[in-house]
Amino acid sequence: MPTPVLPSPLTPLDDPVMARAGVELRLKRDDLIHPLVPGNKWRKLTPNLRAAVEHGHTRLLTFGGAYSNHLRAVAAAGAAYGLSTVGLVRGDELAGAPRNWSLARAEAQGMELAFLDRTGYRETLRTLDDPATRAALEERWGRCWVLPEGGTNVLAARGAAELPAELPDLGDRDLLCCAVGTGGTLAGIAAGLPDGARALGVAVVRGARYLDDEVTRLHTEGWGRTFANWRIDHDHHGGGYGRVPAGLEAFATGFEERHGIAVERRYVAKMLWCVYDAAERRALPPGTRVTAVITGPPDPDPSDG
Repeated sequence: MPTPVLPSPLTPLDDPVMARAGVELRLKRDDLIHPLVPGNKWRKLTPNLRAAVEHGHTRLLTFGGAYSNHLRAVAAAGAAYGLSTVGLVRGDELAGAPRNWSLARAEAQGMELAFLDRTGYRETLRTLDDPATRAALEERWGRCWVLPEGGTNVLAARGAAELPAELPDLGDRDLLCCAVGTGGTLAGIAAGLPDGARALGVAVVRGARYLDDEVTRLHTEGWGRTFANWRIDHDHHGGGYGRVPAGLEAFATGFEERHGIAVERRYVAKMLWCVYDAAERRALPPGTRVTAVITGPPDPDPSDG
């Protein structure tokens, strides 16, 4: 398995929108950390895999949708650690269908897939910490290290908390920005910031106010305290997870053409969209330095292997 690139590259960008606003922009290229376990997946999974091995586990079990980046990452990381992997997939109608490219890649890394109807999937995730649910999973799959959907737990947040240390000059003018799907990356970044620096998360799910409580929970359980240096923007989700409206697509395409950097649409484009909107509205004070965390690459070409 390839060696991860850490610290991930830091790329300054010259952009007229930012220049007019007096804002400095740089990209933290976590999408380049690893080709199979890229971006925040590496930071979130590595502490969990180490803990699984330390506790004598030989199998990982996790959850995801039909095109889940998380399932593919867990399959690849588990294989590298010598762990078997099980993916519980949302949508029982997929069980008898030909595998899409994403699920096929997870299986190619040795992941065993099982398909749950949507109601059962949601209920399993909702009760994942209940002893009865854990007992039922263990009865079916044996002793497993269980990772929630998206891989977010306290260990994952602690992994993400290492990111600010790769930016040793952070101070009062700094704002770190990331997309928010489950809250783990934002929670970690906020906890790892020095005094004065702030974090902005951009929710990619519509109506996801619960994410504010989730970040607070991770801080309380992981660090025994709360932090006041972060907030979540809930206005740039583009209509919901996986949705890419015309305005967002036009923004992402324009960004790619100006800077020659491919942009993942479901998460990264929405985060950058929010940052540029804030700059254009003069919502960022002049002199602000924004570090935009590129948490993952665009989906790979299905025809490429």
